[in-house]
Amino acid sequence: MTQLSVAALQLALNSSDAADNIAAVSALVEQAAAQGAQVVLPPELFAGPYFCVTEDEARFALAHTLDSDPSVKAMQKLAKGLGIAIPTSFFEREGPHYYNTLAMIDAQGEILGTYRKSHIPDGPGYEEKYYFRPGNTGFKVWDVFGTRIGVGVCWDQWYPECARAMALMGAQVLFYPTAIGSEPYDADLDTSRVWRRAMLGHAASNCMPVIAANRIGVEENDQAFYGHSFIANEWGDFLAEYGAQETGVLVATLDLDAAARHRAGMGFFRDRRPQLYTRLAQDI
Repeated sequence: MTQLSVAALQLALNSSDAADNIAAVSALVEQAAAQGAQVVLPPELFAGPYFCVTEDEARFALAHTLDSDPSVKAMQKLAKGLGIAIPTSFFEREGPHYYNTLAMIDAQGEILGTYRKSHIPDGPGYEEKYYFRPGNTGFKVWDVFGTRIGVGVCWDQWYPECARAMALMGAQVLFYPTAIGSEPYDADLDTSRVWRRAMLGHAASNCMPVIAANRIGVEENDQAFYGHSFIANEWGDFLAEYGAQETGVLVATLDLDAAARHRAGMGFFRDRRPQLYTRLAQDI
């Protein structure tokens, strides 16, 4: 039986010192590895508070090149020492360009490649278009522990096209590092339920497990991040989940053979009609 043990981390990341946040994530990574996790998912942009809450040109100084980013370096060291894979989100600078980037670090501590976030939000409290160019890598999947995994970043998780594209590329499991919480324009709007439902829909409609890791706590401008990290199986059923305040590690073991059987049996990929979907590729 082919199995993969996965973990999602949930914690507050509100220290102004990147070293503190990286150390907090590192401690949870070690806990996850001790519980048998092979792929460990931290939240999005975990080196510090979510800086995109406002537009401030001084914050471009937070970006690093791939080979100099402290969070990537720390996760590479941990991955090699613990023998685990860690999808690592960071603020990337490449020449004059800036991206919200995911470095896929394997169990030898090597970077298998990068994925640059494709869908960039722009709204109150989430001013990402000011900081990031839309990703130019296309969607990515990677082989780790004999499993092909796909990773989307935060806003990507709302798009069924992203999940389906990774599934068509052979992904068997989908991971989504996230930074999401309150909506400043509407204090009564709690998107945590629909946030989960969107990803559970990806699990069900692609018949594959989904893992999401989010931050918690109150940050700049009273932006409150709502947690609710989870691991779901191929039916969209929760295998492990947190609420809005817990700090810790979610771990579950996925039965990939069972998921593959169910995926074939459901016929979602057999019955696709790509020739009818051209409208999806049109801008308007």
